[in-house]
Amino acid sequence: MEFIGQTFLNGLMTSSFYALIAVGLSLVFGVMHIVNFAHGEFYMIGAYTVWILFAVLHWPFFLAVLAAIVIVGLLGMLAERFIFRKAHGNVLSGFIMSVGLVFILQVSVVKLWGVGKMKPVPAAFPQILELGGISVSLQRFIVIPAAIILLSALWIFLAQTKMGRALRASALDPDAAALQGISPEKSASVAMLLGSGMAGAAGAFMAPIMSVHPYMGHSVVWTAFVVVIVGGAGNIKGTILASLLFGFLTTIITTLFDSTIANMVNTLVMLALLAVRPQGVAGHAEH
Repeated sequence: MEFIGQTFLNGLMTSSFYALIAVGLSLVFGVMHIVNFAHGEFYMIGAYTVWILFAVLHWPFFLAVLAAIVIVGLLGMLAERFIFRKAHGNVLSGFIMSVGLVFILQVSVVKLWGVGKMKPVPAAFPQILELGGISVSLQRFIVIPAAIILLSALWIFLAQTKMGRALRASALDPDAAALQGISPEKSASVAMLLGSGMAGAAGAFMAPIMSVHPYMGHSVVWTAFVVVIVGGAGNIKGTILASLLFGFLTTIITTLFDSTIANMVNTLVMLALLAVRPQGVAGHAEH
């Protein structure tokens, strides 16, 4: 029972991380209809921000996380304005531009901080939680409530605010939304702000848990794409469901075998599900 409980908790933590990184990617695709391959690099910048502010400058951890969300969100806005704006609705052009942005961000980080040792980020919360006989580090556990809070805030924004409804309208039918006075450029800018900010949050919370280095985005971006594809591109609810599916699947396979086999199984599951439901597990894009 303890093994099952530990596996369940680990799966929940992994699912929370997947949701943070994938929901932002799904939101950007839903509004802008581009595949942002640089999403992993935004995640990396969030981790580096926490390393600088928390580990080097000794800011409070949550203040460093907040700064990472804001900085990466603004970086996303700049990328939309000066790189992606001409590629709205063009998946291939957006993908090519995003690959170029990957190299720009990676080379910039390498030039600034090098490619030597991993950047050490100490645990802000080194305590061990005991939950019904299950031991888990508090640093890893806080990813769960953090994901719930951030995803709930995003959901409320999209469902209850005027700007959120404008984003959903632009994703559903950009031309009709424009006729109603909704600016496609403004919607895209806000989508990149929110989507990139979510990636920054994921990197910020994972910085004390995972290795911080210039190429860390590569290890998560494929998983994020798998989650978004299975959940239904642009479908926030479907992305969260897919995050739970692959979070628990990855945890179970990694526990029984290793992470390489888990990645292979995830890909095979994605292909099998798409063969049955090409539109994703939650149906058509939800706006």
